[in-house]
Amino acid sequence: MQENDNSTKKILIADDNQDSRELVIKILSKEGYQLSEAVDGEDAFNQISLDKPELILMDISMPKINGYELSGIIKGSEVFKDIKIVALTAHAMKGDRDQALAAGCDGYITKPINVKEFTKTIKQFLQA
Repeated sequence: MQENDNSTKKILIADDNQDSRELVIKILSKEGYQLSEAVDGEDAFNQISLDKPELILMDISMPKINGYELSGIIKGSEVFKDIKIVALTAHAMKGDRDQALAAGCDGYITKPINVKEFTKTIKQFLQA
């Protein structure tokens, strides 16, 4: 995929951990995506309303509104329900993936991320 193809794709990184956001931004900016970030669930909802991204990389453990709750709100909204949500989380215990998918996430990636697999997975979600 050419870089120009990615320049129209908007991705929101919703994570309260600055280091995690910076890593994801560093990786995805090389791919040419339009990136925005949110520091908590409330901030993420505001960003979604402003930008309407194609994809949200959603941390599960965020202040104000956690990733499970926010995913449910988004998927329950007529305006936002088509936005793809991928849980990007350190929650990697048995059942965590199922819980994220049940909450409305379309995919699940555990931290720490594998950079090559991460970019490939992001491309797949944006092409779907």
